[in-house]
Amino acid sequence: MADERVADPGPLGLAGFAMTTFALSSANAHLWSGAGVAAALGLAFFYGGTVQLLAGMWEFVRKNTFAALAFSSYGAFWLSFYALEKFNLPGGGTDTVGIFLLSWTIFTLYMTVAATKVNTAVLTVFVLLSITFIFLTIGNWGVGHTGLVKIGGWTGIATAAAAWYASAAGVINSTHGKVVLPVGPRG
Repeated sequence: MADERVADPGPLGLAGFAMTTFALSSANAHLWSGAGVAAALGLAFFYGGTVQLLAGMWEFVRKNTFAALAFSSYGAFWLSFYALEKFNLPGGGTDTVGIFLLSWTIFTLYMTVAATKVNTAVLTVFVLLSITFIFLTIGNWGVGHTGLVKIGGWTGIATAAAAWYASAAGVINSTHGKVVLPVGPRG
């Protein structure tokens, strides 16, 4: 049973993830490149990064290992993405982003296996995120393949929509004290 001393941080973590993912993915999908990247970087440091990391820490208090690991890790993803983009450390080369994304693809794939025991809404987020990371990893390897990055952008937008739905379901269902937006049982 969840520790009720702390409100459910899940909707907050999902909202931070969704909004930041939407901003960067819209740039990757070429909806608005410069503005989308700038918005994503601001969100990556604060909402997607710091707030999601805090949501992960609160999930540890609630003894929810899956959510604690997911939110803490993806909070760190956004903070490290911010650092990668802003500080442009020397010596990286053309595969830097590809290697970064490959590492996150591997992590996301095993988190997707774990998500099969959470609920359908969260599983949908992880399946779409896995697909997004696969396209972005291949698209950013070497000289880059902009077509694959663009596909990754569109699947990232779908990921953000699924995460927003899961976040909305968490907050709306809790506030109403009943299921308004179903998340579908699993495991």
